[in-house]
Amino acid sequence: MSHGFQGLNIFQVFAIGAFSEVVMAREKATGKMVAIKCIPKKALKGKETSIENEIAVLRKIKHENIVALEDIYESSNHLYLIMQLVSGGELFDRIVEKGFYTEMDASRLIRQVLDAVNYLHSMGIVHRDLKPENLLYFSPHDDSKIMISDFGLSKMEGTGDVMATACGTPGYVAPEVLAQKPYSKAVDCWSIGVIAYILLCGYPPFYDENDSKLFEQILKADYEFDAPYWDDISDSAKDFIGCLMEKDPEKRFTCDQALEHPWIAGDTALCKNIHESVSRQMRKNFAKSKWRQAFNATAVIRHMRRLQLGTSFGSSISSSNSVAGPQSRAPAKSQSVDCAPLSLKDCE
Repeated sequence: MSHGFQGLNIFQVFAIGAFSEVVMAREKATGKMVAIKCIPKKALKGKETSIENEIAVLRKIKHENIVALEDIYESSNHLYLIMQLVSGGELFDRIVEKGFYTEMDASRLIRQVLDAVNYLHSMGIVHRDLKPENLLYFSPHDDSKIMISDFGLSKMEGTGDVMATACGTPGYVAPEVLAQKPYSKAVDCWSIGVIAYILLCGYPPFYDENDSKLFEQILKADYEFDAPYWDDISDSAKDFIGCLMEKDPEKRFTCDQALEHPWIAGDTALCKNIHESVSRQMRKNFAKSKWRQAFNATAVIRHMRRLQLGTSFGSSISSSNSVAGPQSRAPAKSQSVDCAPLSLKDCE
């Protein structure tokens, strides 16, 4: 671990999270722009395992669709993670800005996510918090690739290790997590199914102002392809989503299986422009003021207790490293804020 920033010119803060802030910097020798996640050591007390886990995961992975950890610095008071800078903006923002958007576009996006998550799974890593705001475009170019960020809730599977920690964002979390059952890589596949659903209609498959009712919907995998929003969507796309949003994780498609589905690997994704309908719904249901306020594990625990799904489950993770401290009153995203969206004009 390096000490000091002699080789970096730090000049702008562009994201602030519950436990850290992200600044933009330029490497003096090359002029390369990077993002630096700055974590006060005093904020890590009691959370050391969480940040060590995030670093361990980031050090291990190298994939073209996953934000890379490039270096680590340490001072007496801070830990600094030097991250690859992505500047293309957030997934929904880019779709709304488009004038033309099709099933084929959605298929290509999901294929990139599947490739990246399949890579993680092959290395025994489960992301556990896949959601739209963790999917960023690498650059502003129209043909930019998509990048997965934020590994604060990721976990490396160990031999015989059974994950049963409440984590993730309620709207994207798999039924087995809410049902207090041991779970595995299949939770990521469920989340990809939810994201694919939203990409094709612009609204979430599960929604209720009452979180208890929301959880009941998810536990039953109770979703529909509502008319008229799904009338122009192919049966192949609906079948693909159904294979991922399968209540039983044993029957749910793996990433490998999903990558072989005709909607991803074949030519069944339609090329009809669905931008008007999808973008209208995205503006309505995922306005920045709404979808930036992602729930963290605290919300899951609180509402699971209301559902009386098990008090031991909630208490066992009430001190989870992904839970914001008492100073964080507002809903916050999970601890990691690796690469918040940034446009190139912000570098001026």
